[in-house]
Amino acid sequence: MSGAPVSAPAEYDGILLASFGGPEGQEDVIPFLRNVTRGRGIPDERLEEVSHHYRANGGISPINAQNRALKAALEAELAARGIALPVLWGNRNWDPYIPAVLKGAYDAGHRRLLMVTTSAYSSYSSCRQYREDIGMALTETGLDGLLAVDKVRQYFDHPGFVEPFIEGTAVSLARVRAELAAAGTPGAPVHVLFATHSIPTRDAEASGRSVEQPREFAENSAYVAQHLAVADAVMAEVDPGQEWSLVYQSRSGAPHVPWLEPDINDALRELAAAGTKGVVVVPLGFVSDHMEVLWDLDTEARETSAELELAFDRAPTPSTHAKFAAGLVDLVCERTVAHNVAERPAMTTLGPWYDVCRPGCCANFRGDKPAIAEVGSTVGLVSAAGGARP
Repeated sequence: MSGAPVSAPAEYDGILLASFGGPEGQEDVIPFLRNVTRGRGIPDERLEEVSHHYRANGGISPINAQNRALKAALEAELAARGIALPVLWGNRNWDPYIPAVLKGAYDAGHRRLLMVTTSAYSSYSSCRQYREDIGMALTETGLDGLLAVDKVRQYFDHPGFVEPFIEGTAVSLARVRAELAAAGTPGAPVHVLFATHSIPTRDAEASGRSVEQPREFAENSAYVAQHLAVADAVMAEVDPGQEWSLVYQSRSGAPHVPWLEPDINDALRELAAAGTKGVVVVPLGFVSDHMEVLWDLDTEARETSAELELAFDRAPTPSTHAKFAAGLVDLVCERTVAHNVAERPAMTTLGPWYDVCRPGCCANFRGDKPAIAEVGSTVGLVSAAGGARP
């Protein structure tokens, strides 16, 4: 999309890799879930009921190890390009916590950080909540006006994110077709399911919205439209004639609250009833194999497929794929004075997305909080020299 607002390149002295975080032992599970659900008044008994996927994995979420690996991959890519920017890592819900990381960064002499998150799409939980967490951390630590934190654009359609999915989907589709051929049913119907995290319908409809620059999106949601556009871009390269659909997983809200549907397991049952013999599941909403991927897809969806006698293969996430690491560094270079990359590639007509979010984008229905990287925001946008940034 031409004409998308961008920020002037700036001088940064560090990169903040920000993520969700996860428990790293059985004793961490309930404290972690308390962090995730804080403010909702959910008792520990209920949290224990929903902890089974962590408990089954030894109380360990894979996300922290994956973030350590991604941090190392980013450091290697930066070093290969001769870019002397340290990579700091902070989590929203588990150690290392973002406020402590920001305080440590300031004490170490950092004055302007550029944040890269492990969420590619536009929604409250995948963009605004990160910006709020930084804004609140700067306020709570007394660093607002002393430490500036900006954020790279949402990168759902950046080639570094999309191309690993193209490669993985092609391999998985070939595997399923080969499995069906080996079973004596060559050419049997196969369906590609692009899976992402379900979110409340209200949040989906607020995603990407702007009070000053309205845009129309497929299914009235930037979150949904972005996934559909990326899935279409993937299949245009893999097999334009192959049938596919977008499905959702990991719903965690109250039954009476509308969330995005269909659930992947419901979709699998409908496909099997309609004569589909094999499925490829592509975790399009995830940058790496989070617990939601390991449990909801590799366990539950795989088991559902086995019950329905569907050939099944799950495509990989970008994780530490060389193209993904290089793409994240390209996103950093878009915003830096040194090593600047002026071109902003996008593989759909929805992007490139905004560097600075529009007012009201991905609204927080639980109340306004200070947030960085939004037009009109003053939190975290004061440079070391004392000048305010637009």
